[in-house]
Amino acid sequence: MRIVVLVSGTGSNLQAVIDAVKERELDVEITAVGADRPGTYGLERSAAAGIPTFVVDFKAYTNRAEWNAALTEAVAAFEPDLVVSSGFMRIVSPEFINAFNGKYINTHPALLPAFPGAHGVRDALDYGVKVTGCTVHWADAGVDTGPIIAQEAVAIEDSDTEESLHERIKAVERRLLVSTLASLAAASHS
Repeated sequence: MRIVVLVSGTGSNLQAVIDAVKERELDVEITAVGADRPGTYGLERSAAAGIPTFVVDFKAYTNRAEWNAALTEAVAAFEPDLVVSSGFMRIVSPEFINAFNGKYINTHPALLPAFPGAHGVRDALDYGVKVTGCTVHWADAGVDTGPIIAQEAVAIEDSDTEESLHERIKAVERRLLVSTLASLAAASHS
C-alpha cells in the first residue's frame, strides 16, 4: 500500500510510521511526505529516512482554492493508495476530499465526535471530562466528522496540563496510527 503523509509540525506520528516500516512491522511504502510550510521537523525526519518530500506553502498562494488545487496535484503525483493527515493543521477543500475519496485518513487527539477541531486536548480539559483519547478516522468535508476507524481512550489525571495530557495522547496516537495502517494494508492485500 502506497501512502503519502501530510504534516505541519514535528512529525512524531510520522516517525512512528517510518520506524514501523523500517522494522518491517508495517507493510506500506511511504512514497512521499508533504507539508503546508517549509522548515517543519517532519520534513527533516523524512529526508533523513530517504523519503521524498514536498512543500505546498499555504502562504505562497493568494487564496485557499489555489493552495488546495496545488496540494491536490502534488499529492496525486505520487499515486497514493492512502493519504494520511498526521498533525496536518490545514482544512482541505471538498475537491481534495473528492480526489482521494475513501483514501484519506486523519488522526485527532480526542475521542470523536467529542472535541473536534484544533484544540481537542484543551477542550477536553476545559470541559472537565475524566477520559479523552485519540481517533483515527476517514476524513470528509467536515472538521473531524468522518467515519471513525479506530479509537483508544486515555484517562485524564488531576495533575494534567494541556501539554502533559497531549504528550500521553500522542504516545497512544502513534501506536493507534501504526496499527490502523497495518489493518488497512492487510485489507488491501486481500
